[in-house]
Amino acid sequence: MSQPHVTDPVSYPEPLAHPETRGIELIDASERHGRARDLFPVWAAPNVSVLNFTVGASLILLGLELWQALLVIVAGSLPWILTGIVATSGPAAGTSGSVITRAIYGIRGNRVLVAFFGWFISAVFLALNWLASSFMGAELLAQLGFTDPVAVPVIVTIVVAAITVVVAVFGHSLILRSYPVVASVLLAIFLLVTAFVLPHVQWGYAAPAPLEGAPLWSAVTIGIAILASTPLSYTNSPDLARYLPETTKRSHIIAATAFGGALPCIFFTAVGALLATGISSAAMDLGIESALLALLPAWLGPIFVVGVIINTISLNGMTTYTASMAFQSIGVPIRRIPSAIVVGAIGAALTIYLVMSTSLLDAVNLMLQLLVLISGPTMTIFAMDVILRRNRYKGEDLFNEKPGGPFWYSRGWHIPGLLAVVLGAAVASLFLTNAVWTGPISAAMGFLDLSVPVSMIVTAGVYIALTPSLRRSTTTTPSVTQGAHA
Repeated sequence: MSQPHVTDPVSYPEPLAHPETRGIELIDASERHGRARDLFPVWAAPNVSVLNFTVGASLILLGLELWQALLVIVAGSLPWILTGIVATSGPAAGTSGSVITRAIYGIRGNRVLVAFFGWFISAVFLALNWLASSFMGAELLAQLGFTDPVAVPVIVTIVVAAITVVVAVFGHSLILRSYPVVASVLLAIFLLVTAFVLPHVQWGYAAPAPLEGAPLWSAVTIGIAILASTPLSYTNSPDLARYLPETTKRSHIIAATAFGGALPCIFFTAVGALLATGISSAAMDLGIESALLALLPAWLGPIFVVGVIINTISLNGMTTYTASMAFQSIGVPIRRIPSAIVVGAIGAALTIYLVMSTSLLDAVNLMLQLLVLISGPTMTIFAMDVILRRNRYKGEDLFNEKPGGPFWYSRGWHIPGLLAVVLGAAVASLFLTNAVWTGPISAAMGFLDLSVPVSMIVTAGVYIALTPSLRRSTTTTPSVTQGAHA
């Protein structure tokens, strides 16, 4: 039966005027609030992104026809379903994803994975998104006469990073309240930009040299790997769902999370592909951000750049918020707010390095492909654990770090989980191809990039094979309310 706090959309754990003081602690049932549909704008706001334009344009630059690029965009967005599945563990356990994964890797093994994955992935994605705002902010300021190639992008990065950290410090309540408005504003701005892009689209576009055989499949698989890397990286989805009541239907959580992230990604990545058909290669060489701004009227350019910066803050605010809990989950004695500041500083430093040494298009494609080696196995094993356990997590057990506890396993290490991730990443590297690394199997197959499906198949297969008794686990007995919504 529903209780008043289950459907009350205005009951928040922290006053909006105060930073969120909660870290990874268990959330009491009395503090659970909202509905699954509240997650839709939370995921839509950060994914109405200029990076979608960039990735979409890169598909055309790979040599794909327009219809082929559109099919790749849809296929590459399917892993958003995994993001939704993983999100259901938040309300079940009542804590963050970086704590829930103790059930997968063991108490000590989880510390290693979170220390590496949580901070590395967070820093890279912070940099990628701040990179977009830095390039476009610098481009706009250059048109106003501020042309210093070093000082301008550095200043833009520092200002945007500082605002982002403020969002992360205020935390869940600010995100839940403000992101619906942010999503609406960003959607209006990006749709307006789309309206000015469409007249330049070559609807009958044909690739200068149509791809066939191995080169075609190479472009298709590389495109899917780039696109899939975004949803596969969101193993933090439980963090945004953990304040929902435990009785919230899992199917609703999956749908709100998956559609909230996938729909804007699909639409605006498709617009990016359309955009590339109407831009000359010479213009594209100057950078996607410059080419895009050149298509817009003078009055819309600044509005669009502001939209890009707002999107960057919303996405990185969410990333910094969840990453700020990573240190706590691995036992480092630091509060969430100082941790958020540290995460922001690391991301800002990496952004400044990248903005001085690369183009936006090159940085996005390369880093997204490399991230798949980490995000593919970790997302897959998290989703598999949720499925195999039927989302039966007990928060109290997850916080039992003593030897002999439910998730102590073998001296604090869960070998099946660790081995599945390592093997998944290692085997996937043999099927990866990009500017830095081409695996031997990928090269032998004509530079096909099968890193995403291979990482998922190997990781899932190894984990299932090594955990035959997982379904019968006695340490995660479901509650009555969980069983009612199975």
